[in-house]
Amino acid sequence: MTTCPAPQLAASLIGAPTDIGAGARGASMGPEALRVAGLQAALERHDLQVADRGNLNGPANPWQPPVDGYRHLPEVVQWNRLVFDAVYAELQQGRLPILLGGDHCLGLGSISAVARHCAETDKKLRVLWLDAHADFNTSALTPSGNVHGMPVACLCGLGPPELTGLAGMPGGGPALRPQQVRQIGIRSVDAGEKRLVHEQGLEVFDMRAIDEIGMRQAMQQALAGMDDQTHLHVSFDVDFLDPAIAPGVGTTVPGGPTYREAQLCMEMIADSGRLASLDIMELNPALDVRNQTAEVAVDLVESLFGKSTLMRVPPLK
Repeated sequence: MTTCPAPQLAASLIGAPTDIGAGARGASMGPEALRVAGLQAALERHDLQVADRGNLNGPANPWQPPVDGYRHLPEVVQWNRLVFDAVYAELQQGRLPILLGGDHCLGLGSISAVARHCAETDKKLRVLWLDAHADFNTSALTPSGNVHGMPVACLCGLGPPELTGLAGMPGGGPALRPQQVRQIGIRSVDAGEKRLVHEQGLEVFDMRAIDEIGMRQAMQQALAGMDDQTHLHVSFDVDFLDPAIAPGVGTTVPGGPTYREAQLCMEMIADSGRLASLDIMELNPALDVRNQTAEVAVDLVESLFGKSTLMRVPPLK
């Protein structure tokens, strides 16, 4: 009797070339830098069937000061609607969407699409937010008005209705509950933002926690409780990494995970077998050195899909 081979996992690259929510220019060039660094070929080495959908075409960055607490809110909304539609379409086809940012405000569109899809397919959603920043600001807490510092708060219902209602969830609730989020690598949080994070009950594995318990135990806790009905979304802000290995970001914060700590993080996510959607955000080639940061990011993303230093038999799923 012959057996059919397992179906090949299908992934889609979606470029979102904008720095509309950021405080520095340059993240709009991130998608091309990731392509130049060989992202598609790296993924195809791990038996993924990869389709590059090209770049979304949204409004230009007007580079204006904040209005009523937000910079470029109409343009941010337009970009996130484009991202929502693109990511949602790939999920409906049973594909794994990989959003190439662009600044991290775009996580609003991608995670809103994932949340909507999970609600419609009766899946449990877990979000891993790999970042130096909690991104849990509101317009009342930050004078900059930069929306790339607000996406997690907006996803949890704290923000303008144009963004908090993007997912169109059944019953009209927010895309996420704080209990669905695990933040890893955090080391830069404003005072008011810190109070809000505690009030909302986010589970945060900041760099002190990682120093104290190690990346292995932090990831074990962050991944605990998932099962076959869990959709795992990873939102990877490249400033998660220590700037010594990843200088090409607009908001560097010293003291991030080392290369080996980051590799372990990615390999443990891969071991879970639950990864179903991904953002790669805030890569800024204008601040990089010979595309070094893009190459490190591609190397780490490859580990999310099976590249491993393991010399032993991998764990059973």
